[in-house]
Amino acid sequence: MVAETTPDELREKLADDDDDHDLAVVDIRDPSSYASGHIPDSENLPAATLGPEVFDREWPAEVVVSCYVGKSSKQVASVLDSNVDADVSSLRGGFDAWDGAVEDGTEGEGEADLGPTSPF
Repeated sequence: MVAETTPDELREKLADDDDDHDLAVVDIRDPSSYASGHIPDSENLPAATLGPEVFDREWPAEVVVSCYVGKSSKQVASVLDSNVDADVSSLRGGFDAWDGAVEDGTEGEGEADLGPTSPF
């Protein structure tokens, strides 16, 4: 079972991480939802576009996966946790539960095309 990070825990980690950037937030929602609002400095990697190439990326020490309500992110986090060298967790309650700062737009958006098939 994949670990979960609460919105409060993520807010604290993001505040503590300002200098060393050893934490990544991966938002797996569709690009239009991401553009409408997302956790600051998160990377948009829609679940439908994730392919095996994602495992070869360089990952920080900790990764928190966010989706709409915290269900899909558990599945993606579990697969990532099994395939990358990082502590991976799912954001409990997803973006719906996030009550911290929100950015609009697509600045900082990750690679949109990471493969034609999704292992998730």
